[in-house]
Amino acid sequence: MAFKPLMDRVLVEPQDLEQKTESGIIIPDTAKEKPQQGKVIAVGDDVEVVKEGDVVVFEKYAGNEIKIDDKKYVILKEDEILGKFE
Repeated sequence: MAFKPLMDRVLVEPQDLEQKTESGIIIPDTAKEKPQQGKVIAVGDDVEVVKEGDVVVFEKYAGNEIKIDDKKYVILKEDEILGKFE
C-alpha cells in the first residue's frame, strides 16, 4: 500500500473487539459497535505524538472511513486520538 496521510492526519486500521459476550452469545455484525481502537499504519509529516505501529484509542465517531485494497481504515486528525498503549 502506498498511502501517505497529509499534515496532522493518521491512517489507522481499526481492530475488532470481542465478538462474544462473557456468557458465550455471539454478537452479529449488525449489532456491533464501531471499533474505537486500532493500529497506526501511516502518519503525516506534522504528527508528533504517535508513530507507525502504535495501538491507539480514538473517539467513537471520529475520522473518515476509507477502503484501500478491500481493507477498511480510518483517517484521523492527531487531536482525535485519545491515547495509545505502551
